[in-house]
Amino acid sequence: MRCVNGLEQIDAGRLNVCGKNLHDKGVDLRALRKEVGIVFQSYNLFPHLTVAQNVTLAPLKVLRIPAAEAENLASEVLGQVGLLDKIHEYPEQLSGGQQQRVAIARSLAMRPRLILFDEVTSALDPELTGEVLRVIEKLASGGMTMLLVTHEMAFARSVSDQIVFMHHGKIWERGAPDILADPNTPELRQFVGSGF
Repeated sequence: MRCVNGLEQIDAGRLNVCGKNLHDKGVDLRALRKEVGIVFQSYNLFPHLTVAQNVTLAPLKVLRIPAAEAENLASEVLGQVGLLDKIHEYPEQLSGGQQQRVAIARSLAMRPRLILFDEVTSALDPELTGEVLRVIEKLASGGMTMLLVTHEMAFARSVSDQIVFMHHGKIWERGAPDILADPNTPELRQFVGSGF
């Protein structure tokens, strides 16, 4: 996941993301990160900024959009994640699920071609997990391209076009979502059978 956004260097192999060869030494990571959003398991919101300020910071600084346009953008993306009513609040005033949805809105505000979700529900209780998964499901049905690392197998099966099961840092099995119902390898059978 970190290699896809250029946060980790590739040791071997080839990786092309949004038309950029990440295995090339001269790849423009700044240009890549304008097209690839990432949402981490820890929300990484700035506690001293309001929800609107967290969402508009990158579009203002990186994309250099006008303030009025950024305000409209914040309203739009917060509406997408069901948090328009929280626009003037601070992260500490929000539940974990709400903070994670603000993090999703922050990523959407950059108008990415691809969003990476790195275990975004791992720190949430089941009710808050449901909130976040509904937002991701809505994005998927709207055509957003996403790469999702998750242990939520039922959810992965319902929203994915392609499943990749990794074991010991290598791709162990991949295919259509039905590989979770009928795994080819003992490792995936054990993983799915262990309740994840």
